[in-house]
Amino acid sequence: MTKIKAPKGAPFARILGVGGYRPVRVVPNEVILETIDSSDEWIRSRSGIETRHWASDEETVAAMSVEASGKAIADAGITAEQIGAVVVSTVSHFSQTPAIATEIADKLGTNKAAAFDISAGCAGFGYGLTLAKGMVVEGSAEYVLVIGVERLSDLTDLEDRATAFLFGDGAGAVVVGPSEEPHIGPTVWGSEGDKAGTIKQTVPWDQFKNGDVSALPLDSKGEIKFPAITQEGQAVFRWAVFEMAKVAQQALEAAGISPDDLDVFIPHQANERIIDSMVKTLKLPGHVTVARDVRTTGNTSAASIPLAMERLLATGEAKSGDTALVIGFGAGLVYAATVVTLP
Repeated sequence: MTKIKAPKGAPFARILGVGGYRPVRVVPNEVILETIDSSDEWIRSRSGIETRHWASDEETVAAMSVEASGKAIADAGITAEQIGAVVVSTVSHFSQTPAIATEIADKLGTNKAAAFDISAGCAGFGYGLTLAKGMVVEGSAEYVLVIGVERLSDLTDLEDRATAFLFGDGAGAVVVGPSEEPHIGPTVWGSEGDKAGTIKQTVPWDQFKNGDVSALPLDSKGEIKFPAITQEGQAVFRWAVFEMAKVAQQALEAAGISPDDLDVFIPHQANERIIDSMVKTLKLPGHVTVARDVRTTGNTSAASIPLAMERLLATGEAKSGDTALVIGFGAGLVYAATVVTLP
């Protein structure tokens, strides 16, 4: 017989609060057009993006996270000292170690909360939410703070016509805590590493460090470009439209939910054409509110779902208690989908 005591946590978990932070600077398409040969009409028709937010020097990954987290903690009606774990999903924190989550946990005033970063690209929020649910139910933390945060303006090649207009900065956070009823469904997640090359960093850090000009991309002035995010647009589009609609359907089935039962659909805010195609493929009824935060926030990777959730609730387009399907997908290629009750 085992001598290990069984863990004791909550019966279930739910999202208790949400918060977001968007940098002060709003960047219209006209600014992007200063460095690429395109047009406002082309950018809008291809992506739906009209503006995005870019962070200042003061709006660091940690600073944006603290702002968003403070709102989420207040929305949940708890204190920072009650947070037992901080999970941060980001690909744009440039220090290899320590995890930025530790700094955020300290600045928020948590009581030595467990803290770690994850790198799951645009699916990172879903990955973090799944980990948080497990911690609450297992009993290792009563309340878990999940943050998606990016400064993708630091990783954008403004001369790359295919991606220069896509990315924005921001932070979104949720507090996950105990519940007597299931309010976060089973997660359908996975990876397709054979497609990893479709979204990637242009130059690995070690190659950039070596500084061999013959192996590094140069900008229009002949200077070495800082590593940036690049993607094979059409390949990613096809994968997202056809494969992610299947994953979303699987998440609905796993939760015992039909499209008619849904109130809200919050997909990763990558591209409005992808969102429209998924809505059509899933045959979502007209009463379902669809997040379209991409129009004014752009693609903020791990931050996009919580930012979109926060905006829908703030504007009244969605309300507390609504049933929402959330799905993130991106670099890896990785994906995660689940059904949740909105806080």
